[in-house]
Amino acid sequence: MTKQEKVEFVINTLKDLYPEIPVPLDHTDRYTLLIAVLLSAQCTDVRVNQITPLLFAKADNPYDMVKLSIEEIKEIIRPCGLSPMKSKGIYGLSKIIIEKHNGEVPNTYEHLEELPAVGHKTASVVMSQGFGFPAFPVDTHIHRLMYRWNLTNGKNVVQTEKDAKRIFPKDIWNDLHLQIIWYGREYSPARGWDLEKDIITKTIGRATVLKDYYTKNKKALK
Repeated sequence: MTKQEKVEFVINTLKDLYPEIPVPLDHTDRYTLLIAVLLSAQCTDVRVNQITPLLFAKADNPYDMVKLSIEEIKEIIRPCGLSPMKSKGIYGLSKIIIEKHNGEVPNTYEHLEELPAVGHKTASVVMSQGFGFPAFPVDTHIHRLMYRWNLTNGKNVVQTEKDAKRIFPKDIWNDLHLQIIWYGREYSPARGWDLEKDIITKTIGRATVLKDYYTKNKKALK
């Protein structure tokens, strides 16, 4: 299979598996999306979706959020982990959105990444899912799968994002990054991985990854 054939195989397989693509994080607008994505750092989307209704019942916009203290925010979001940093970030970015952006989430990478606790990945998700701007946010699932599929060298997420944007058509980035996330969770997880169910890796996977998988599983069966 050529590189291009592998890319087309990935696109077509994911399209067949996920013709309708659910958005992992529950939100009602760009602000609640931004907060949900911020909370998802080192936390599962399931947990975030359990916590955000509690937070948004008190404050689902920057004006109400700054009426809460950082300590109050911290107590609510504690189950998501990293609550001291995240609570300061949520309070701080809400203040900046009010003061500099008239209460609206900004629509550029530059302004989003100036906000406290907002990195490139968070900004990319907001640009993609909030504004419909072509973006390819790379999370741990995408980073892992792109390496397993031999579509990147896997050295860091910056390189993985560059490689993804280079090989996949721009007009499908927004759908594709979500499809890869769902596929990674359901068919190609980091733990409890069953290669027999992972049709993409089994078909186009990096030779060293496949060899390592079979070696480990042979040992486990002995």
